[in-house]
Formats: sequence, C-alpha cells, structure tokens
Amino acid sequence: MKKDLGVQTAVFPMPVLMIASYDENGKVDVMNAAWGTICGTDKIALCISEGHKTFANIRKSGAFTVSLADTAHVREADYFGIASGNKTDDKFERTGMKAVPSSRVNAPIVEDFPIAMECELCDVVKTEHFHAVIGRIVNVVADEDVQDADGQIDASKLNAICFDPFRHLYYAVGDAVGAAWSCGKELL
Repeated sequence: MKKDLGVQTAVFPMPVLMIASYDENGKVDVMNAAWGTICGTDKIALCISEGHKTFANIRKSGAFTVSLADTAHVREADYFGIASGNKTDDKFERTGMKAVPSSRVNAPIVEDFPIAMECELCDVVKTEHFHAVIGRIVNVVADEDVQDADGQIDASKLNAICFDPFRHLYYAVGDAVGAAWSCGKELL
C-alpha cells in the first residue's frame, strides 16, 4: 500500500551534470546541476537559479558546456555543487582538474569528465523559483575510451553517476536491462 509523502522531487535517476562557463575575466567556473534534461534533438534545458555565478556567466558569454560526471570524479563533482562560485574565487583550480577552450563555443571543456556537450545559449525561461537555460548543442566531444568500435558513445563505459533526490546520494549507473523500443514488442 502506498503512503502519502507530500511534495518531493520524485524523479530518479537524475543526471549529475557539470555546467562549465567562463566568467568575465576568462576564469573557468563549474557547477553541479542535477535538474537538467534533453528537450529536443539538439537542445538541453538546465534549471539554474538566477543567483548562481554560472547563470551570470552564461548570460554574458552566451555559451556553456555540459559534462556528465563519472565515478572517478564524484568528490570533485560534489564539490562543484556545494562550493559557490560567488564566494570561492578559485573553485575550479582547487580540484586539480584541467580545462581546455572549446573550439566551437566560448566555454571551457573539463578534460577530466569523459563526455561534454558544447552549447550556445538559445533562451532563458523564467519561472517562479529558477530559470530554465536552454542551450543548442553544437557538438559533443568524448574520450575515445568511452566509445565503441563505431565511434558511438557506449554508456556502459562512461561510469556515469546519477543523483538520488530522496536520500541525497550518488549512484553509479549500472547494467543495461533491456533494449529500448524493442524489449516490449512482445506485448504488442
């Protein structure tokens, strides 16, 4: 029997997205954002409150990158979520991670994460508590060791992590359990 739990952020799993941007001085800033999703074949939506440094950076530069956090960097990914870029001047440098400029947009790519989407700002939709930052994905870069023989991303090699909003834990993404748009065909 189900019990009433009240209002909760009851979507699981939630991605652990690393949003990277440059500030007004060209300094790398990265934030951890679990509230984001693909919203079109070439669009991503990120829910970011207006007070975040990352939000201001994206508005000024018109660009950002989105990386998927992995198990090897869970500590750094969590730090990017708990340290404020408004209060910590050297937030990125403190992690020892490395960034390179994107060749497609005015934003940094964090080399340590296995995959990054290079995005141009398309729109900002204001809501009651946050802003939905909509970006057009202009390119995806990925380490060769997370690609299959055909050069496609192999999710089983990403070692991606996801966020549990119920207990505030990170989980490693596990094994495949079925082929999408296929395993249910026997019920047709």
